[in-house]
Amino acid sequence: MRKLISQILAGILGLWLAVSFVPKINIKILPNSNFFGFPLATNWHIIILLGVILGIINVFLKPILKTITLPLRIITLGFFNLVINLILIWAVDLIFEEITIPWFLPLFWTTLIIWALGIIFAILLKKKEGEL
Repeated sequence: MRKLISQILAGILGLWLAVSFVPKINIKILPNSNFFGFPLATNWHIIILLGVILGIINVFLKPILKTITLPLRIITLGFFNLVINLILIWAVDLIFEEITIPWFLPLFWTTLIIWALGIIFAILLKKKEGEL
């Protein structure tokens, strides 16, 4: 549960920082933007939704991808983890029309921001010894 919370927080804060500081990343509000009938009327609604979805993908889909790509990760000494993260964020960009991340450099910086925040939140929410 702590891993899910840390990944969701990293996704939300990372996307907000990327939209704020990385050039060419845009969030636009579409007239038909909604989530199961709830309208997404402001940028922060969209950032929270995308951050939650990215966090859920990182917790449930990423371990499967890491298992499948284990030989590539061994050959590249773990560098392929960055490629997996790039692909997951790119997939969120492709699925949702509300966010626009142009090709490689903004996607790379967004990935690094979310990755670093994921590590920071995982350390902060780390289970203490003796705790259940």
